[in-house]
Amino acid sequence: MIRKLKYIIPAILLITSCKKQLDINTDPYKPISVSEGHLLTGIEKSLGDATSQNGLSYPLEVYMHRITVREYPNSYGVTGTTADWGGFYVSVLTNSDLLIAEGNKNGNLQYTGIGEIIKAYAYSLLVDIYGDVPFSEVNKLTTDNITNPKFDQGKDIYPQLITLLDKGITDLKASATNANTPGADDVIYGGDIVKWEKAANTIKLKMLLQQRLVKDVTADVTALVAGNKLISSTAESFLLPHGPNGATDDRNAGYSEYYASQRTKNISPWFYEILKGYNKNIYTGITDPRIPYYIYQQIGDPDFTGTNPSEYRDGRFLSIYFGSNGPNAGQSQQNYMSISGIYPVGGRYDDGEGGKADASSGTGAAPDRFITYADVLYMEAELRHTGKLSGDAKATLEAAINESFNQVDYVITKYVKPSQAVPTLVGSDDVKNYVADVMAQYVAKPNQQLEQIMTQKWISSFGFAVDAYTDYRRTGFPVIFDPNNTTQAPGGKVQPPVDGNPGLDGPQPAVPVSASKKFPLTFPFPQNELDGNSSAPAQKVDLSTYKPFWLP
Repeated sequence: MIRKLKYIIPAILLITSCKKQLDINTDPYKPISVSEGHLLTGIEKSLGDATSQNGLSYPLEVYMHRITVREYPNSYGVTGTTADWGGFYVSVLTNSDLLIAEGNKNGNLQYTGIGEIIKAYAYSLLVDIYGDVPFSEVNKLTTDNITNPKFDQGKDIYPQLITLLDKGITDLKASATNANTPGADDVIYGGDIVKWEKAANTIKLKMLLQQRLVKDVTADVTALVAGNKLISSTAESFLLPHGPNGATDDRNAGYSEYYASQRTKNISPWFYEILKGYNKNIYTGITDPRIPYYIYQQIGDPDFTGTNPSEYRDGRFLSIYFGSNGPNAGQSQQNYMSISGIYPVGGRYDDGEGGKADASSGTGAAPDRFITYADVLYMEAELRHTGKLSGDAKATLEAAINESFNQVDYVITKYVKPSQAVPTLVGSDDVKNYVADVMAQYVAKPNQQLEQIMTQKWISSFGFAVDAYTDYRRTGFPVIFDPNNTTQAPGGKVQPPVDGNPGLDGPQPAVPVSASKKFPLTFPFPQNELDGNSSAPAQKVDLSTYKPFWLP
């Protein structure tokens, strides 16, 4: 519920001299102001928390069929009770407004500009996920005595966010006093204003792309690309670093599976089979070299038979299906299930030896990736393929795929810094052959080209599911698993690899699957907001028809 918030101030250390210790007119627990630096660090980390695998990316990784669980996201089970936007409104947006105000008051407009960019980005994600959200009347308690902010329509919010991004860029470069400027307190870009400008322009490009079905964005995207002020290298990617476990645990949220008392996040068989080349529709027979980077398989010997009865087994790989009604979906596989690897969560590179994952299996120091350089290239490939941007879509896609491999190497060497030896992907024969095979399919199947662009982007973005969800709703790709699809699950059953389980005398049995709900086009409104905000609308009735404004 956001209706009564004034501002949230992060904890800061206040040091007082002996002379002031008995000053009864000063309350040390209610500081008069907070430095921009303290605010910025907290805002950036909160943005990561809100979008991470403990935030929005948790249910959305399930919805995008890269992770499977037994909990509420299974079968599209997010409800108003489990939907939440408090992390955005409380820790990101409210404090961004305070950062903007403090920067303006103190003449530190570089902080103001960063606050405006983060605010615009966070609101754009809320609009994309929820549709209509509180915007124009948020944080208006002290100025306008508004305690119940209305919900604004997404179509009215988006143009204001573009304007806010432009203002952020202007403030970044303004000739202000700027007695204090961001540095180490800016954990995203270290105070690099040029990179922040590129991030702001790239957020605009993403927002324009998302509107391409309802408006002509050709001129705007052409101008942005021609302006040469987009994220244009791996090192310029818009991401939030994490550190290894220390005095304060700052590890990637997805790494919590390595030390959880009960692991819950399985790698989706649908995702695994596309990476393995098992899918009969796309990339059949092409094995993705990223498998041992993306997936850590705790089973070392493919002939090992000591697991509990399993639902999906393919040698060393063990998982469960989305929407499973099978008898073995609930079996404990704590020490055998396949989990996220060194990329994207900073876990262990799969060298084939297996072994039970634990807190020391990796560093957990993989960043949250909001928008990467690879994402920019995939966006441009989609725009070129759909005629919204001139240029060669095929060449752009090939560059995007190569950058996706480079991105894995970069994250591992710069951030994760593992103790184990990890092979470099870029330049390897496996990568060269994979790219050549994928591009050959792109040429051979012209009617599947948009699907291939979006499928490659989906593979690349594993670990950050917010944009993957948006991409799927906009394009219909990649093709995802549908338990109710009679082709994918004939007779309501899906077949694991027949000979994949060495513990069975015969073939692995088919697994009954179903989904009681249709794929949701937006999330439900958080119920606590509807209960506490008298200006809130009624809860959505059918999430499969409640569209974001950018869907026709």
